[in-house]
Amino acid sequence: MARAEPERPFPPGDYPLIVIGSGPGALQVSYCLGRLGVEHAVLSADEAPGGMFRRWPFFQRLLSWTKPYAPVTRDSRAYERYDWNSLLADEPEHRSLQAQFMDHTSSFPSRPEMERSLVSFAQATGIRIRHGCRWTATQREETAAGARFVLETTDGEYRTPLVVAAVGVCQPFTPAFPGSDLTAHYAKTRPAESYAGRRVLIIGKQNSGFELASGLLNWASRIVLASPSSTRLSVNTRSLVGVRARYVQPYEDHVLGGGVSVLDAAIQSVTRDDGGSLTVHLRPTNGGEELAIAADEVIAATGFTCPLGDLPSLGVATFGQSLLPTQTPFWESTTVPGLYFAGTIGQGSPGLKKHGLPSNSGAVHGARYNARVLARRIAAVHFSKAPMDRVVDPSALVDFALGEIDGCPELWHQKAYLARVVTVEPDGLHDRGIAPLAHVLDEGGPDAIVLTLEADGSGSIYPVVYLRRRGAISEHALDADPLLDYTSDRYRRPLASILEAIVPGAVVR
Repeated sequence: MARAEPERPFPPGDYPLIVIGSGPGALQVSYCLGRLGVEHAVLSADEAPGGMFRRWPFFQRLLSWTKPYAPVTRDSRAYERYDWNSLLADEPEHRSLQAQFMDHTSSFPSRPEMERSLVSFAQATGIRIRHGCRWTATQREETAAGARFVLETTDGEYRTPLVVAAVGVCQPFTPAFPGSDLTAHYAKTRPAESYAGRRVLIIGKQNSGFELASGLLNWASRIVLASPSSTRLSVNTRSLVGVRARYVQPYEDHVLGGGVSVLDAAIQSVTRDDGGSLTVHLRPTNGGEELAIAADEVIAATGFTCPLGDLPSLGVATFGQSLLPTQTPFWESTTVPGLYFAGTIGQGSPGLKKHGLPSNSGAVHGARYNARVLARRIAAVHFSKAPMDRVVDPSALVDFALGEIDGCPELWHQKAYLARVVTVEPDGLHDRGIAPLAHVLDEGGPDAIVLTLEADGSGSIYPVVYLRRRGAISEHALDADPLLDYTSDRYRRPLASILEAIVPGAVVR
C-alpha cells in the first residue's frame, strides 16, 4: 500500500477503506474506525475540517444547543444529553469540546464556534485528512479479490473495496420555474448589510428561510416568505420537525404586521422590468386571485441535494427531492454493496418512523451515533474485528436496563431509531451494544431484550422494551415520567415483570 508523507497523508494508491469528506460525519466515522484499528484514508476537497459549518448558517447561531453547565460533568457520557454539537470520543479529555469554544452569550453555538470545535477535535484526536483532494469520478472494477471502487480525484486515482461517503446534503437546489434564473439560492446569500433598504422575497418557509428572514430583519425594508405549504413550528409539533422556536421572530412580525408577510402560495414565475425591479407571481394555496409582489431581491431557500457525483450511474438508487441514496439500516447503499454513507446523508436510512417522526440523522447529535455504530459494523463485517460483547449479570439486569433507559444518550437522541441490545443465550446474557432498531427487529437471531425510547409528538417521551423470543417480537411500553426520571421504584417492578418473560429470575432490588 502507498504510504503518505506526514505533511499531506494518503497519496493516490490502494487502501482498504476510503472516507470522503471532512465534516462532522467524516470526522466521527474516521475517529471511530481509527480507535477500532481499521486502516483507512480520508479525502476532502476542503482546505480544513468543518464541512458545511465552514460556510453555514449565514446569520444565526446553530439550531442545536450545548449547555455549558449541566447537572453532570462535561467528560461524562451523560453530558451528551445536554451537548448536541460535540463529536464523540473514548478519551475524557477529547469529549464535549464544544462548550470550551462558546462565549456564554447563548447556549446555541455560533457557526465559527462550531467550526473551531470540529477543527480542534480533528487535531486533538489525530485524525489525518488529505485536504484539497476533490473526488471527481467513480468506476467499479472486478478483481480476483472481488469488486472495488476506483475513485478519480484531482490528485490521482484511489482504489478500495469500501467507501464511506460523508459528503453531506449540501448541493444547492432551486426548482425550475419561469424566471428561476433571476433568483439567488440560499448558498449565495450576501452579507446582511448589503440588503439594507431592499425588498426581499424568500422562497421557502422551513428553517433556512426563517434563518434568512431573522438575519435580515434589521436590514431589509420588507420581507415576504412564500411557499405552498403552511409553516409548521416545532413548538406546536413538539418535535424537531418544523421551524425551530429560535427563528419565530419573523413569524411574530407577520402576525403583528411588522413588515414581514408569510404567505401560503406557489411561485408561478419571476419577471424583471426595464428598470431592474423584480415581480414575483404567486398563486395562493387556498385559491383566489394571483398575487404580484414587487421585490428587489428573490432568495430561494429551497433546500439542497446530495452531491453524489456519478454514483447514480454506478447503480446507486436515490429518492426524494434531496436525492438521498436508499440505504440499509446500517447505512449501506441498497443497490451498490460496499458503499456506505455517514453524516447528514444517513437520513436515507429512515428507520421505523414511529408515530411518523423521523430520526435525528440529519443533525450532528444523531449522525454522530450512527457513525459510531457504522464504524463498529464495518470493523466486524469487513475486518474481522470482534463486535462488542459484554456479559450482563442476570441479577443486575433490571438495574442495567433502567440505567440505559434513563441515561443512554444514543436512545435519547435517536428515539425509536437506535436501541440497546442484550441477547439471551445458553451461556448467559450478552450486551451487544447499540444497533439500529429496524435491523434488530427484522434480523432474527437469539432471544433478545431491546431497549429504546420513543416520542409520540404529543410531548411524551417514554421507554419501550421489545422482546425477541423464539423469533417472535413483543412490544412493551412503559409510562412516561413528567420529569424524565426512569430510575425510580415506579419503573422497577413493571420492568422486572417484562424481563421475567425472557429471563426468569430477573431480580428487583
